[in-house]
Amino acid sequence: MLKQLIEEKGIKLKGGIYHQIQINFAYNSNHIEGSRLSEDQTRYIYETHSIISNKEETISINDVNETLNHFRCFDYILENVNILTEELIKEIHKILKTNTLDSLQDWFKVGEYKLRPNTVGGKRTTPPSKVKGEMRKLLKEYNEKENITFDDIIEFHYNFESIHPFQDGNGRVGRLIMFKECLRNNIVPFIIDEKYKAFYYRGLKEFEYEKGYLIDTCLSAQDKFKELLDYFEIEETTNK
Repeated sequence: MLKQLIEEKGIKLKGGIYHQIQINFAYNSNHIEGSRLSEDQTRYIYETHSIISNKEETISINDVNETLNHFRCFDYILENVNILTEELIKEIHKILKTNTLDSLQDWFKVGEYKLRPNTVGGKRTTPPSKVKGEMRKLLKEYNEKENITFDDIIEFHYNFESIHPFQDGNGRVGRLIMFKECLRNNIVPFIIDEKYKAFYYRGLKEFEYEKGYLIDTCLSAQDKFKELLDYFEIEETTNK
């Protein structure tokens, strides 16, 4: 599957699985974070680099830029699928947040760890002064594993979101990393559907006490992705 995605990206193939993933991934991941663009608008931006709207609708330039940036992030993870480092994670964030409203703030460091404390779902996250150390610890423990499993990737995602290393954009960066790590380890990837964001958020909130909520949500998303593979007649080459 990875080989086909890279091939379709290289020749800019229209209508293939790469094309479909770009739209589905950007729409759902951005919508989870509050984007008001529709899936049709996301598709139109991808296919034409322009936007459609009715006369009464206001389109956020920020939503448009973050959608375009997400397309670039997906290309970046395909090009760097075999590594997971601080530098790669920071670059994903830099690509995602460039030319957004956040990037205009002097204290918002695009592509760098947060300078101000933040919360997620009302829960405190790692203080800015401790982010670098916690990220290095997380990456070291993860990269030292000999055989990365589906559950390992989900647990990494939970830990990453608990650290919440960036001022904003952590969810989208984290979900891009999950997709990349599935590809890297021959595991069928998945896209969290925005319709199930309540289950996804519950899974993150309860993970420390009950891992099954988040794992089951991701497995359900994986089953949906397998249907996409079946449609495009792509064989699952997975050892997990």
